[in-house]
Amino acid sequence: MSNTDTKQVPGMLRAFLRDWRQNIIYIGFIAIFLIFALTLNDRGFLNPNNLLNIVRQTAMIAVMAIAMTFVLSAGEIDLSVGAVAGLASVTVALAISLAGPFAGILAGLATGIAVGVFNGWLTTKIGIPSFLTTLAMMGIAKGLAMWVSGTAAVPILSQSYVWWFGGGSIGPIPVLLFWILILGAVAHVGLRRTGFGRRVLATGGGEQAASYSGIYTARIKFRVLVISSTAAALAGMLYAGRLQSGRFQLGEGDELSVIAAAVLGGTSLFGGKGTIIGTLVGAMMIGLINNGLILMGLEFSQQLIARGGIIILAVALSQKRA
Repeated sequence: MSNTDTKQVPGMLRAFLRDWRQNIIYIGFIAIFLIFALTLNDRGFLNPNNLLNIVRQTAMIAVMAIAMTFVLSAGEIDLSVGAVAGLASVTVALAISLAGPFAGILAGLATGIAVGVFNGWLTTKIGIPSFLTTLAMMGIAKGLAMWVSGTAAVPILSQSYVWWFGGGSIGPIPVLLFWILILGAVAHVGLRRTGFGRRVLATGGGEQAASYSGIYTARIKFRVLVISSTAAALAGMLYAGRLQSGRFQLGEGDELSVIAAAVLGGTSLFGGKGTIIGTLVGAMMIGLINNGLILMGLEFSQQLIARGGIIILAVALSQKRA
């Protein structure tokens, strides 16, 4: 190794330590993985099937969190994603039973787009804050799902749909992993390498300044809310495929995990900053914690307490002090 190389290594280490708060999600993920690997090895934590099961359980959270990164980066929030996922799972199951899988796919995506357009219209045209708009939509979407399904599960008998949307595997690798990787790659390029992504970050970083620079901020906010609801509908379709049924309960409470995944990954709740890679790691970290706590044999109430404490600690450590 040359002298130049030896000088660069300490410099890189100092830079990493200086910015350790920005890298806390990666440090935390590795640390939690190693702790569970050492303490739960005899309970099958490192079993390949268990690790792939973490991916299966986390995939829908990751899909919604990817879109939530755009919403938060634009300075908005979407609390309806969990309920929209449940509604989409019901509409896709009903459409498949009536007209086949292609109609089901169209119905599921149309559900998400319709909800997103409504949320975006209320937020950007009427001027209702997205927090209130999507909070109200959470109740509306859940009520609609319960109404159209009669509160009963709607079975999906199309095996082709089940394979493509959550139930299939290519060798040992679940199809859900490919959904995460493809959507994550597209979203990363979209946020970091396109004019749309730069306008999203500019809108969240300072709406007034973005407007003065020629950015139509209302249009940006409208689009990110549509993207979020469409991704939530896709997550509901994946839920339905994995469980071979549509149920209004699917996605219930997921909005908290989705927002936590994005914030853990480095996306700012106040807009102007977002990272897709960090969001994916944040989603996997939540899945890792859930899986490890289950293998520890903790009761559900204890799991909630431990998971919440770990998330609060990670977010607190990632915040820069004034």
